[in-house]
Amino acid sequence: MSILAHESNEELPAWSLPAAAGESIRLPEAWTEPVTREWAWGGTAGKGVRVCVLDSGIEHGHPLVGRVDHSVAIVREDGGIVVREDDAEGDLCGHGTACAGIIRMLAPECELVSVRVLGAGYTGSAKVMLRGLEWAIEQGFDVVNMSLSTTKRDYVDRLHELADTAYFKRTMLVASAHNMPVESFPWRFASVISVGSHEESDPFTFYSNPTPPVEFFARGLEIDVAWLGGGTLRSTGNSFATPHISGICALILGKHPELTPYQLKSVLHLTASNVRDE
Repeated sequence: MSILAHESNEELPAWSLPAAAGESIRLPEAWTEPVTREWAWGGTAGKGVRVCVLDSGIEHGHPLVGRVDHSVAIVREDGGIVVREDDAEGDLCGHGTACAGIIRMLAPECELVSVRVLGAGYTGSAKVMLRGLEWAIEQGFDVVNMSLSTTKRDYVDRLHELADTAYFKRTMLVASAHNMPVESFPWRFASVISVGSHEESDPFTFYSNPTPPVEFFARGLEIDVAWLGGGTLRSTGNSFATPHISGICALILGKHPELTPYQLKSVLHLTASNVRDE
C-alpha cells in the first residue's frame, strides 16, 4: 500500500491504514473449526496445486512419478545463463526424480514441473540455482521444492531477497537443511519452510521443531525413492524429507487454496505429529 493521507491531508507513514480502513481488508473467511488433519487435507489429493521441483530434472515416464507437466533447464551458454524451455534431457543424476516421486505419492493429483539446475554428478552453481529460482517465482508456483542449498555467502543476499519475494507472492519455498552441520542457504531463512529428517516409516508423520532454524522433521532415513531407469533406490537424507513436506503442503493448498505462506506454516504446525490432538 502506498502512503495514504488523513482527511486533514496529514500524511501517514508508508504501509499504514487511515481510520476505519480495516473494513476494506476484511478477510473473507474465518476459521470456525479446529485445525485438524481432516480439516487441513481430508478428501483432497492436491488437484490444481502447481509444484515446482528445482533440482536435477525429472525422468519422464517413471511409474512412480507419472505426468510431468513441464520441464525446463537452466544452463550456461556463451551469452550467460539462460532458461531452456521444453527440456528433453530429463534427470541427469536421479535426485530430482526421487523428490518428484515422493511428492506424487503424497499428492497424486498435483501438477509437477521440473526446473533442472543440477547436472550429472550433482554438479551445479549458485548462479544457476538463483536463475532457476527466479524463473520459478516468475511462474507463480504454489510450492517450490528445494532439496538443495548453497554455502557461498556471496549469493546469500540475492537468495534472501528471492525467498522473501516468493513469500510475499504466495509461493511457498520448502527447503532442505544441509546434511552436514554447516551454514547453508536458503533453508536458514524464516520466509521458507525448512526441513530435516526423522527415522519413522509413516510418510505422514512429521514433527514441528521447537528450536529452529530447522522448522519441521519429516521421513528421510532409509527410504525407497524413485530413481533413474524407472527403478528405485534406498536413500537417506534431508533432501528426501523435504518433498514429504512439499507434498503435504500441496494437499493442504488443494483444499484451502486461499492460505498465505504464513497461514500454511501455521496449519503445518497445528497438524504436526507432536502437536495435534489424537
